[in-house]
Amino acid sequence: MTDPRTVRALLKTGPSDAPAIGAPGRESLTYEGLRAHVDHTVASLNEMGIGRGDRVAIVLPNGPEMAAAFISIAAGATTAPLNPGYKLKEYDFYLGDLNARALVVEQGSNSEAIDSARALGVEVIELRVPEGAAAGVFELVSQGGTEGDSSDARASQPGPAEPDDVALVLHTSGTTARPKIVPLLHRNVCASAKNIRTTLRLTPADRCLNVMPLFHIHGLMAPVLSSLSTGAEVVCTPGFNALKFFGWLDDVGPSWYSAVPTMHQTILARAPRNTEVIERAKLRFIRSSSSSLPPQVLEALEDTFGVPVVEAYAMTEASHQMTCNQLPPGERRAGTVGIASGPEVAIMNAAGELLGAGETGEIVIRGPNVTEGYENNPEANATAFTNGWFRTGDQGVMDEDAFFTLTGRLKEIINRGGEKISPGEVDVVLMDHPAVQQVCTFAMPHDKLGEEVAAAVVLREGVEADAQEIRAFASGRLADFKVPRTVLIMDEIPKGPTGKLKRIGMAEQLGLA
Repeated sequence: MTDPRTVRALLKTGPSDAPAIGAPGRESLTYEGLRAHVDHTVASLNEMGIGRGDRVAIVLPNGPEMAAAFISIAAGATTAPLNPGYKLKEYDFYLGDLNARALVVEQGSNSEAIDSARALGVEVIELRVPEGAAAGVFELVSQGGTEGDSSDARASQPGPAEPDDVALVLHTSGTTARPKIVPLLHRNVCASAKNIRTTLRLTPADRCLNVMPLFHIHGLMAPVLSSLSTGAEVVCTPGFNALKFFGWLDDVGPSWYSAVPTMHQTILARAPRNTEVIERAKLRFIRSSSSSLPPQVLEALEDTFGVPVVEAYAMTEASHQMTCNQLPPGERRAGTVGIASGPEVAIMNAAGELLGAGETGEIVIRGPNVTEGYENNPEANATAFTNGWFRTGDQGVMDEDAFFTLTGRLKEIINRGGEKISPGEVDVVLMDHPAVQQVCTFAMPHDKLGEEVAAAVVLREGVEADAQEIRAFASGRLADFKVPRTVLIMDEIPKGPTGKLKRIGMAEQLGLA
């Protein structure tokens, strides 16, 4: 059997009566129910005049309806999930930049996205959940009309999507430059789902607990699409909540979950008061992605939960996963992001030449899960692609066994008077201090050197240390020019909307610029 190349075809994997999408405390939606729901949703959109190629922005809270909306809307149109936390001006930019045909919001929503959509002439569609419905089931109602009845218009391209149709559009998380549109085709996201399920050896018996935001590629691809491509179940929570995590772990009984490192660290902080839940847990493994996992955190997770932890390296332009460490009996190497796990992965120098083992350069990728290019941005594409390879913007090195180690985001490398410092290297050293729970090393402006090293640190509960002590600790393990000149002791380090620490802009955010 050939691999599915559209999201709708991918759902043929699950047995009819097997659970597909669940939520804590709710009846699960079966694969048969999900397939019927997808077809019903596509037909409803077609009756509203929305079909293949039309872009539908989705502003919904985390949960099973968001997961089902992504799947069912993508099956007949193009999905564009947006962060529900955006403000009016942000929605103005994203809805306009996407050229959205419609906006989907939950019934009764007071999101500023609605005001933006009205101003831009974008159709607003309410998502309504029937009373007693299984997790993920909803009806789409055009504002002011009945289900599937917004006008007499018919979709110019009705019916199910095809492999070369765009399934998903996301924006890069721009730093100083304008965010770029990343279109991902059905065949891209289906290839990625296959890569993830193969790497994790998923079976229909698996159950994933999703705590990741579903407006982000991590949550959409790893927990949701890889599970559904396997015939397994994904249980969708309202989002990450450290106070509820262990309750969900107990009630849902997942075999795995995937999260960003800051979430794992928060879970570890609450683990000592949830030992009985941990002993009952049915986890087979834990996955980490979206930013580097400190080796100390990986070790603590494995010691706490007694299961292997695999770190994956991923990005939006690759429909998520690029490399991953292996589950037993394969090898896991702490501090690395594992081996190529889907696309081809290599190291390239600035001149476009591929480098050998042990040589540091830019990580490049190519394969069926990789976007064909940014939308309407020939300048960015000319920079991003070299001889068919996509330049990730990450610096790294490959060892003799083809395990990759990230040495930093090229834009995040600190340039201290010509001396280049990888923030991740400093992070790992500071994490060895017994009082340090979490750390983020970043560049702060310096009038003579250009940039200087700074670090924000969160201490372990009940443990004390000051900045001078932490600097002295680093001085014994790092060359002098790598030692942070400024160490800020904080209750919490500011994070982005997906829970990731963002080094770029941290100095400004903390008043050090």
